[in-house]
This record gives sequence, C-alpha cells and structure tokens, in this order.
Amino acid sequence: MQKTYIIIFCLITFSLIVACTPVTAQHGNLLQDYQIEEIETGKSTKSDVLRLLGSPTTQSTFDNNIWYYIGQETEKHGILDQKIVNERVVEVKFDKNDIVSKIEEIEGGNQDIPYARTKTPTHGNNLTFMQQLLGNLGRFNGQSSMATVP
Repeated sequence: MQKTYIIIFCLITFSLIVACTPVTAQHGNLLQDYQIEEIETGKSTKSDVLRLLGSPTTQSTFDNNIWYYIGQETEKHGILDQKIVNERVVEVKFDKNDIVSKIEEIEGGNQDIPYARTKTPTHGNNLTFMQQLLGNLGRFNGQSSMATVP
C-alpha cells in the first residue's frame, strides 16, 4: 500500500516538473552575427545575400531594394502568455546595380499596440436578439411568385 502512494507521489511530482518546463519557439529568420559578417557592403550582390541569409522575411513596401530579415525567439511558461526572449530585425539595402549598399540592425522597431474594444469602433448593425431572430421574415418571395418570372 505504501509503495502505491510513493509511486503516485512520484508521478504527480514528475508531471508538475514537466508542466513547468518552458516551451521555446522561433519565428521568422533569426540571423546570427557570423551570417551578417559574411555580407560585404559594396561587394555582395542580391544573389549572394540570398545564398548566405536566405529569403528575406519581407521587402519594403515602396522600395524593392530594401529587404528585412525579422526573427523572434519566444518562451512560454504553462498557461502564461509567451514572452519575447530574443528579437532581431536586420535591414539590407541595395543600390541600382543590386549590390549591398548598407546592412544594419534596427533596434526597438517592435511596438505592442493594445486592442481596446471600447475605444475601437466597428461598423455595422447593432441588432437585438429579437431583430436577429425575426429580421428575415417577409424578405423572401414565395414559390408562387417565382413561377411568374420569365
């Protein structure tokens, strides 16, 4: 009987320890320093950058000669919200001849914008339950009126 309690206690303890282990995830292309150092300003071309860094996460909206490599590493503990552990945004600019003119890391580009339902208006109809329930009555034609349509 005592062995059963010890086994149950060990199983519960083990499950609690495993449940508290953080879950890490990587999103995007989190570049390392050695990868960025391989790109030479004034010498590397777009194809060199694609070969060394991979495809960009996104391109500039108004200039296709600006590429962004965006990466995040997040960690989540149990039911808590995930936290950003590591984040890196690297901007690569090319000149008209598709040669790297500038490569730099952008600091502090991420802003968390809270969503507030009371302050963010939505457009549409605010219908009560009865209006939703009875709203379609009389809107549709019956079968007899469909037969007279040429």
